[in-house]
Amino acid sequence: MDNGHVKTDIAEGIATVTFHHPKSNSLPGTILRAMAQAIEDAGKDPEVRVIVLRSEGGKAFCAGASFDELLAIDDADTGREFFSGFALVINAIRKAPVFVIGRVHSKAVGGGVGLAAACDITYAHESASARLSELAIGIGPFVVGPAVERKVGHGPFTLMSTTPATWRSAAWCQLHGLYAEVFGLHAELDNAVLGHARELAGYSRDAMTELKRVAWLGTELWDELLAERAVVSGRLVLSDFTNQAIAAFKEARK
Repeated sequence: MDNGHVKTDIAEGIATVTFHHPKSNSLPGTILRAMAQAIEDAGKDPEVRVIVLRSEGGKAFCAGASFDELLAIDDADTGREFFSGFALVINAIRKAPVFVIGRVHSKAVGGGVGLAAACDITYAHESASARLSELAIGIGPFVVGPAVERKVGHGPFTLMSTTPATWRSAAWCQLHGLYAEVFGLHAELDNAVLGHARELAGYSRDAMTELKRVAWLGTELWDELLAERAVVSGRLVLSDFTNQAIAAFKEARK
């Protein structure tokens, strides 16, 4: 990929899936689909006992959807296809037969919050504040919403959804279940992720597969649900409000 990448490293039963995009890890459809495929492939490898999802770069863990691609959407089908990217990644994590540990080293925005929420266990740095920014640009956290609500509960999800300009601290995210634990140093974060991954790599894959199935009970219809939500986002993103809001955000970033 000329503009970002996804790579997988496998060692000692641990598959580490790393994504990167130079624009603060704001993700285009190609990266999202590559992430989903990488997670699916890792899950199919019988030697893999656990997957770690992380990103590269010194800025955001994930800044959500690519504004460039959002602005380029000119019909509902293209919009649905784009928002289906996050649905594919969330469902790949959900259906992986092994646990997925998330490493959130910095801020998470929009779809990035959805990725953090979809991971079975997510560890974060104290700088990893989060916000669901979608309402501010005329859409909503429809696709990532089920994953976030499942993790933090209905009340905190509604609060995050309706305060798109407000950053929630990593401590707030830990209190409400989005993060399992928060660390003051990146080295401590890395040690926690690696330590838990190594622990899981020593356990029975079959037992963990069954335990994961129990943990995700009630989400069996998410393939259809997230596809329906992508249709809603794909329709709303065509509005004049959204086009003007995204253009204003891009101008402010210059």
